[in-house]
Amino acid sequence: MKLSLIIPCYNEEKNIKLFFESCINIFGKDNDTEYVFINDGSRDNTYLEIRKLIKKYNNLNIICLNFSRNFGKEAAMYAGLKNCSGEYAAIIDADLQQNPKYVKEMLNFIEENKEYDCVTCYQNKRKEGFVLTTLKNCFYSIVNKITDVHFHKNASDFRLMSRKMIDAIISMEEYYRFSKGIFSFVGFNNYYMPYEVEERKNGKSSWSIIKLMRYAKDGILSFTTRPLKISSLFGLLTFLISVIFIMVKIIRYIVFTNEINSSSIIIFLILFFSGLQMILIGVLGEYIGRNYVQSMKRPIYIIKDKVQTKR
Repeated sequence: MKLSLIIPCYNEEKNIKLFFESCINIFGKDNDTEYVFINDGSRDNTYLEIRKLIKKYNNLNIICLNFSRNFGKEAAMYAGLKNCSGEYAAIIDADLQQNPKYVKEMLNFIEENKEYDCVTCYQNKRKEGFVLTTLKNCFYSIVNKITDVHFHKNASDFRLMSRKMIDAIISMEEYYRFSKGIFSFVGFNNYYMPYEVEERKNGKSSWSIIKLMRYAKDGILSFTTRPLKISSLFGLLTFLISVIFIMVKIIRYIVFTNEINSSSIIIFLILFFSGLQMILIGVLGEYIGRNYVQSMKRPIYIIKDKVQTKR
């Protein structure tokens, strides 16, 4: 098998047929292409539409992994990579924002340049609004300063990887997955290819600013322990501030004999440092909680059904 297409799907019933027809136009009906659909607990008829494809194109290599519930895109990508058999694998969304023609370009490039193990598409010009673009730029700026791995700005999950890189990725069985970081962590030679994001054909994106902020938090916590070190620095800073505050109070008492009424300042400082302590305890709790969940060894995903063409 030459190529496996990993296609995470969540509520994409109106896009499945259009997406597959687009792939057929580009890759044809050869046996060197494998389609691995992952139905990530969709609430619509996505699973039914994929089964229709399997029935109609039973001479092609089509697999559908139907999750028991929604486990998230990270779990879907991991499941697809773990169940694919291609020499190369490309991760692509089913909403047609990522045109399958770029997969063909990536495949041609990596076959002509054997020194590369991965081709990653990135948006040379983002089409999101100002706020979302600014938040993403801030994320890349922060994460590259505090983590030991480098995150290429605007790089997406839309990429093509060699079998060596695929095996390295699926060997990492951590529960809290942040694929952009994992792709960087495993290394290998990576080529970055610009691409244009197209409009969704149907439906709405399930990503919101809040979900993206949670995703960014997961990325930071998964690839650095520096927030814990920052907590220590904050602790030292607050200790020094408290010492200075006490010294100032003593000096005022000695100089002015009568202590100045500063109850409002004390209340402010108590509230400030209490809030700071709660934030730092929350950071510590995030790491402890992740370690706790990982120790239970829960599965990253659960497959309810697996259907495929009978070839």
